[in-house]
Amino acid sequence: MINDLATRGKQEHFPGQVLTCQQDGNTFIFICNNGVKLSLSVVTDKILRFRYATDGRFAPDFSYAVPADLPRPKVEFLEFREKPDHYRITTDRLICTIAKQDTHTRVLDRSGNVLCEDEKGFHWEHNDDTGNDIVKMSKQVQSGVHYYGLGDKPDNMNLRGKRFTNWGSDTYGYVKGSDPLYKNIPFYLVLHQKIAHGIFFDNTFKSFFDFAAERADVTSFWAQGGEMNYYFIYGPALTEVTQEYTRLTCPPELPPLWALGYHQCKWSYFPESTVKQIANGFRERSIPCDAIYLDIDYMDGYRCFTWSPAHFPEPKRMVQELAKDGFKTIVIIDPGIKIDPNYSVYTEGLEKDYFCRRADGPLMKGSVWPGLCNFPDFTRPDVREWWAGLFKGLIAEDGVKGVWNDMNEPAVFERGTFPDDVRFDYDGHPSSHAKAHNIYGMQMARATADGVKRFSYPNRPFTITRSTYSGGQRYSSAWTGDNLASWEHLWLANIQCQRLSISGFSFVGSDVGGFIDTPDAELYVRWIALAAFHPFFRTHSSGDHGDQEPWSFGEQATELAKRFIELRYQLLPYIYTAFWQYVQEGTPMLRPLTFIDQADTETYLRMAEFSLGDHLLVCPITQAGADGRWMYLPRGDWYYYWTDEPKSGGAEVWASAPVDRIPLFIKAGAVIPFYPVMQFVGEKVVEEVTLHVYYKNGAESSVLYDDGGEGYGYQEGNSTTRRFTVTGNDNQLTVNQISEGGYQPTYKTYKLIVHGLPFAPATITADGTEVEITEFASESGFTLPQAVLTVDFKEVILN
Repeated sequence: MINDLATRGKQEHFPGQVLTCQQDGNTFIFICNNGVKLSLSVVTDKILRFRYATDGRFAPDFSYAVPADLPRPKVEFLEFREKPDHYRITTDRLICTIAKQDTHTRVLDRSGNVLCEDEKGFHWEHNDDTGNDIVKMSKQVQSGVHYYGLGDKPDNMNLRGKRFTNWGSDTYGYVKGSDPLYKNIPFYLVLHQKIAHGIFFDNTFKSFFDFAAERADVTSFWAQGGEMNYYFIYGPALTEVTQEYTRLTCPPELPPLWALGYHQCKWSYFPESTVKQIANGFRERSIPCDAIYLDIDYMDGYRCFTWSPAHFPEPKRMVQELAKDGFKTIVIIDPGIKIDPNYSVYTEGLEKDYFCRRADGPLMKGSVWPGLCNFPDFTRPDVREWWAGLFKGLIAEDGVKGVWNDMNEPAVFERGTFPDDVRFDYDGHPSSHAKAHNIYGMQMARATADGVKRFSYPNRPFTITRSTYSGGQRYSSAWTGDNLASWEHLWLANIQCQRLSISGFSFVGSDVGGFIDTPDAELYVRWIALAAFHPFFRTHSSGDHGDQEPWSFGEQATELAKRFIELRYQLLPYIYTAFWQYVQEGTPMLRPLTFIDQADTETYLRMAEFSLGDHLLVCPITQAGADGRWMYLPRGDWYYYWTDEPKSGGAEVWASAPVDRIPLFIKAGAVIPFYPVMQFVGEKVVEEVTLHVYYKNGAESSVLYDDGGEGYGYQEGNSTTRRFTVTGNDNQLTVNQISEGGYQPTYKTYKLIVHGLPFAPATITADGTEVEITEFASESGFTLPQAVLTVDFKEVILN
């Protein structure tokens, strides 16, 4: 008799026939004849959650991505019906059918369009080596479908035909197509027949995604353990899918306004005299900058929460002196705690048993920058509380304004990461590293954010992380990791920041100029021009490869970098408003062309062009020696920022862009607020905001949000939202303003500058009173009508 138990153990298994269904509120449990259960929860009328249990028992419901206590919209309409061969669940927006034969599911919109349909559907395979089930889901690929999202993948925007892995990895010098990278965001968007939905696979084990790569008619996702637990998220607009996902996993709080300024970083600025030299370099050249970073060499032997007595003998004094000149000091903190009996952080962690252990009990040991280290178990609430408290010295006592988490994939020299047998508390759901790896960086960022917030109060915190998981946007900003000084990486920076933004993580940027190797002047200027339109704006480089400050590439490059950084500071009220929209509604700050007009099939494969917020369209130059580029303008009317030349969309246009320009278009009808140029946020009181109004034959809405950019008064309503509507025809332009909220800004007047008028205005009236028309002379040599108005105007008419 042949023993085939091992062979049978590796077979794929499937749900059996559904015997019955049990309803508990908005959750339906389908029970199969082989013990498999499907739990289908109607989270909202646009979100369905699917959980499968292979042995008839669901594990305790716990997620680091989806806060359990977050209020959800009430499901207004829910209908459940049993049919001869299937069950049907109907909401206001969706219809879901579950086949009685095998639990195959199909999701349709209320018009009957099939949005998502199982192929094999849920199936699994037992893994004898780990004891886990490898849980799998396969879906049918419909003709003409497109896929987007999945976090920081360095590949084409459209994912169709590709396969990816989520397993956070320290990928030094990655290139196009490298996989996996640092972040683990198992969320993607699907566009079919101009209708969008998303899939969020909330499973923290190593997971895989196949977008019709192996088989052209099948897309699938699977994980090496845990549950098949995923959310179906309906649009029908792509932007709405991202909004729903971001609200599900919770957007961040507002950052301090200075965090949206320009940051300068290097591995490493030391000793103190070098830091002061860099700071003076910015102020002497009048190049705006808000933050200077200290990498690992500020520490005493790379021990976290310490200062090198040789490099920084009086850190509190230095930080205070930098602050007087407008610089916020940001320091790096890694997870590895040096094994050193004379190091208080280590001895306290050891005494209280806060470090990760191997399966048989020994402490996890690994080599990183300090040498041999132990590593905190950030999945324990008491460890997170301890870690947060450690920031008192840096933040409350020394005056540091932000913290930067690195190496938190977690990375370990030589071996890559922790062994799978390392144990974690996982907030009361004990696990191995196989389950906790992908959320380790997120939980470190969480503990760090708690500490920085606690000791920064009443000011807002600022943190940045290299590794994260879905929902990590609640705790931190991020950057795209150890990139290269190359034109390909400039191209990748554009794609990765867009992709992270539509994956719920908008507060992101790249290392300007590249971390590895040295850019030439042209590459650096082109990169800083792009990064000026990314939410997080930081130059960072390795000290092995030369200087990379804005003045490191000659006088011409210095002046050009300065101009783009100044433009960033002028746009701060616009960018801050876009961030507020992200916080309030989950709206991605960076939007690929497909998100701007998904009804236009010309946008589906394009990836260079993107919008920042509602009204700025940007397209970087990513080739050496180019003096412009062809780019696609979405349908509608636009103005080229540098010349005010009007352009009609729905077609490719040539954007002339020598090295002093980046292709930048403004949507017709937009109201774009500008601040005066400042060397740092708060350098001067803003007494007047300039409103650049772009004529449109028709109507367009804009918004300007303000709360002072610091503190928590906005959470009690101490903010102001100003909504503008621009309406134009052949001989008149009207600007209406509706103001909500009680915050009183420092500025009392607007300077209104009008672009693109097809007529010369004879009069400008504000709320029925005529105001003086003067002329604004642009840098390009043309003049525009302008007028000064009080901030509380309700209607301005030009005719």
